[in-house]
Amino acid sequence: MAGMMTTVRQRRVGKCTEEAEEQPSEEKSIKPDGKILSAHTGGKLWNILSITVGGIVAISLGFLTSVYIATLHENDLWFSNIKEVEREISFRTECGLYYSYYKQMIQAASIQQGIVNCKQYLEPVYFYIYTLFGLQAVYVIALYVTSWLLSGTWLSGLLAACWYITNRIDTTRVEFTIPLRENWALPFFAVQIAAITYLLRTNLQPARQKLTFMAVFIATFLFSLTWQFNQFMMLIQALALFVLDCFDLLPTAKVTWLYIIQISGLLLVCVLQFFNSMILGSLLISFNASVLIARTIQKNLKKGPLLNRLGKLILHVLLVLCLTLVINKFIKKILNLESDEHIFKFLKAKFGFGATRDFDANLYLCEEAFGLLPLNTFSRLSDTLLFYIYIFVLLFMTVAAVIVAFRNLSCSNQVQLMEKMGECTIILKPDAAYNLIHTVLFGCLALSTMRMKYLWTSHMCVFASFGLCSTEVWKLVLKCVHLYTSQRMQVMKYSIPIITLLYISYKFWPGIMDELSELREFYDPDTVELMNWIKSNTPNTAVFAGSMQLLAGVKLCTGRTLTNHPHYEDKNLRERTKQIYQIYAKRSPEDVYRILHSFGTDYVILEDSICYERRHSRGCRLRDLLDIANGHIMDGLGENEPDLKPSTYPRFCEEIKKNLPSYTTHFIRVFQNKTFHVYKLAKHK
Repeated sequence: MAGMMTTVRQRRVGKCTEEAEEQPSEEKSIKPDGKILSAHTGGKLWNILSITVGGIVAISLGFLTSVYIATLHENDLWFSNIKEVEREISFRTECGLYYSYYKQMIQAASIQQGIVNCKQYLEPVYFYIYTLFGLQAVYVIALYVTSWLLSGTWLSGLLAACWYITNRIDTTRVEFTIPLRENWALPFFAVQIAAITYLLRTNLQPARQKLTFMAVFIATFLFSLTWQFNQFMMLIQALALFVLDCFDLLPTAKVTWLYIIQISGLLLVCVLQFFNSMILGSLLISFNASVLIARTIQKNLKKGPLLNRLGKLILHVLLVLCLTLVINKFIKKILNLESDEHIFKFLKAKFGFGATRDFDANLYLCEEAFGLLPLNTFSRLSDTLLFYIYIFVLLFMTVAAVIVAFRNLSCSNQVQLMEKMGECTIILKPDAAYNLIHTVLFGCLALSTMRMKYLWTSHMCVFASFGLCSTEVWKLVLKCVHLYTSQRMQVMKYSIPIITLLYISYKFWPGIMDELSELREFYDPDTVELMNWIKSNTPNTAVFAGSMQLLAGVKLCTGRTLTNHPHYEDKNLRERTKQIYQIYAKRSPEDVYRILHSFGTDYVILEDSICYERRHSRGCRLRDLLDIANGHIMDGLGENEPDLKPSTYPRFCEEIKKNLPSYTTHFIRVFQNKTFHVYKLAKHK
């Protein structure tokens, strides 16, 4: 569907409000003559042909994207030729933790005897990764369909998919972080956006509307089920709906149902995740409930002159914000919830509302993924012309949205609004309005937090391609420069996207072919040696302590019990991790032994890459974060906060290697290589 529509001056215009949207178009009582009937039949056949071809192109592009990413993954690791332990080690950090649950499930006797026994057809690891690569096909198809719905031509979807593929570095990281939860979730989020885009079309038949609501609910539920950050993403989505509803850019009834779908989807996930307390205390549930309550309190919110409506709007916003804070505080107080407090500490410190010595918050602040979006991202996006076209469409649509929003607020009643619409040349359709605010808000999120850029860049492909292929956009652009004719508009609508596609193909096809021909091999002998030693020389019931990232691999490769792991949404687990990490702090051997023993630890793994870390600058190394949290002065040249004091003990991970009696009394070295040192805890009576 096109985003903006030019209209001739007319007295009566179809309503863009909810009531008019649901009314079927009035049937003509005059019987068409043969020529009209023939033209109608020809147009219908052309539409069927267009939809068929467009659908085939969408499915083909999705399949090719899946094969392309799978090939890159195979070529990068020689995945088909390496040992199982090497395949598992290739799932780095928390990826290994997530895959370990799948491995645990397929190795369970009850599951093997049930429906998951696919070993005779396909190795379990391939079933897993091919499922993820298959979801990438769903992702690309959803982006394609969204752009097609907005612009009215599948050429737009083709361009969106091509941009997604050629900007792969900035649109996805699935080929090297396969099991990450976001790789399961983002395809469902894209499907949800496509469903919402279709839902917001005007003159949608009741049966189709019900089916679309169901599709939105299913996609929302699956998205929420598969990603820990779902509530924050949907909060941004809810804010977009709220803003658009306030300015009469969306039908209120549909917005209300979308709020309810978000709440019900989250609550269902909460039940399936054994009543996950973090979900119950989410800002999304509090915000959506506050909006619904505020509407019942404030009547006639969308009536009256401009100043009156602005006053009501400001009051409405303040009421919703206050209610959100009160409801959220009340829920967390009643249920004693603290699962997400580290996120708010991180946000407070990130945006300059006071420094923090909180270990968990600083752990996020020091990670590049949670920093600002690097400027070189825009140069890469500009190479494919994506960023330039996106900015052009964004500015154009933003101006249109401001004009339409001001017009809506200026009308005291619906009749006056209809008359104004008849006199104006710009109408912003609901589906385009939603995608506009969506891309703006998620753009702000990406600019502030690099890890979230994948939510923005993929939608950027959709939004830019929609604008480039939109009949109404080109019509208004040509009218602005006084060059409009129907023929010129059609030429611009098809020629510019085709030229862009040819440019992308010419510039990036050789690079894609080079990528597909470049062969590498997985190589990490130290980690392989460690995992093999653990499996061969420790009992199955042994408990291991160490860094979150390494222990995820230990669980996956050896099945041993862990003291901590990368699931960081639990306060008790965060506190436990901080205590375990004292192995890299300046603590006495007695203190470290007492801490490890309290968690039932049998073995502790020390990593030189952490103990002597150089990847981060001073103040962001893990040992620095621990020193600051413990009130100790950091190592090396540089300033320290005045209240930090020197520690009375040397750094544990360094001193233990000297085999001093005070250390060997508690810790016995049982394994070492160039990277890892494993110590067994002595058993004291």
